[in-house]
Amino acid sequence: MKIRLGIPKGSLQEATIQLFDRAGFKIYANGRSYFAGTDDPEIECMLIRAQEMARYVEHGALDAGLTGHDWVIESGLEVATVADLVYAKQSRGKVRWVLAAPEESPFQRAEDLADCIVATELVNVTRRYFEARGIPVKVEFSWGATEVKPPMLADAIVEVTETGSSLRANRLRILDTVLESNTQLIANTRAWQDDAKRQKIQNIALMLCGAISAQGRVGLMLNVQKSDLAAVLAVLPALKRPTISALSDEDWVAVNTIIEESVVRDVIPRLKAANAQGIVEYPLNKVVV
Repeated sequence: MKIRLGIPKGSLQEATIQLFDRAGFKIYANGRSYFAGTDDPEIECMLIRAQEMARYVEHGALDAGLTGHDWVIESGLEVATVADLVYAKQSRGKVRWVLAAPEESPFQRAEDLADCIVATELVNVTRRYFEARGIPVKVEFSWGATEVKPPMLADAIVEVTETGSSLRANRLRILDTVLESNTQLIANTRAWQDDAKRQKIQNIALMLCGAISAQGRVGLMLNVQKSDLAAVLAVLPALKRPTISALSDEDWVAVNTIIEESVVRDVIPRLKAANAQGIVEYPLNKVVV
């Protein structure tokens, strides 16, 4: 039994391969090939553009694949959504498809674009956005470099952004958010009904979600006297309740917990002030909750 798995080629490729590495799957991509090797004998990988992933998964050429929720909606195809994987090219957050117009233009809201030209890769979603608001516009497909289209080739655009920096660099102003999106693991409906393939796909999803959950978090271990335990626990912003274990000295316990890495620099001095000892910070690969 093998799973034919699609890896998004292009802007998400490196972030996806790194995610699989943290999840315990080694993927070896060759820049000149659309096929990638893997250290899991039950997985065959193929590099496919995210925009096309749903089509190949729906047709059965792939059993499963990673693509954006935006491209699943845009395709209108029937696939099984296995898991939301909230990561992007530059961040751990969602991306937004936004309606944007030149800073010097008179357009302030979507309604101002009546009878105008809007350029985008996300044609179907954009059309539905304007149709739902009763705004007549001409939506044109953009083959790329969409930010440079206004004002000469289009009046406005619908473009994906993580930080908005590219839009600002091209002197574009965001008027509205058309769609929020994140990466998803999707599966072919027939493969999803196959018990063996479904179990394997679910296992992949479990490990990927665990790797994402571990991002930005660290583990903390420490020892503390029972008389000081309440003060130490009051300091810890735990993911769940901390694990407390007995030590050979019955007056002491060990505390093990997970916290956000961003607060460690503040938490450790406070733990020391609360009489914690032997404080150890350690990295995490996966957190499965």
